[in-house]
Formats: sequence, C-alpha cells, structure tokens
Amino acid sequence: MAESIDELTVEYSEDGLVTVKELDKVVLSKGAWSTILFRYQDWDRKKEAYGPDKYSIRRYQKRNGEYRQQSKFNISSKDQAQQLIDALHKWID
Repeated sequence: MAESIDELTVEYSEDGLVTVKELDKVVLSKGAWSTILFRYQDWDRKKEAYGPDKYSIRRYQKRNGEYRQQSKFNISSKDQAQQLIDALHKWID
C-alpha cells in the first residue's frame, strides 16, 4: 500500500507487461480522504497495442499511515468524459 499520495497509481503490470498504463493524474483533494483523477490506457492483447484513453476518479482514505482505495468511478470513453464536462459546465456557468 502507498504511504504518500505521490505513490498512488492505476498502473498495473502482469508477467512483465504493463497492462494498465497510467498517462497522467490530477490530485483533486488531499487529506485523510483524497480524490485523484487518473488518465490511463489498457493493453489490448489481441491488437498488441494500447487502447483509447480512459479516465478514473478514485477516492482513498489514509488509515494507519497508508492510503487504501475506498471507491472508484471509471469513465470509459472520450464521449462519456465530454458528457460529464458538458454537464459540469452547464451547472457551474
């Protein structure tokens, strides 16, 4: 488990192959409860290439000096991300 917010990642390797590649992350909130937005790609074994960008919002709780994931919401496509952006713009503007 991660002890600092900088160590938190969605990157995952299996048999020496990075199957989930983290492209970027934005820390939305810090503290005992932290929220991070990740941009990542999944490895497509059939195509032997990384797929389109995906996004995930994850909440972590720091307990006993370690961050533990408590929840996540995956945004599976650019279209879904754009719909989320549009809705937020409408509510905020």
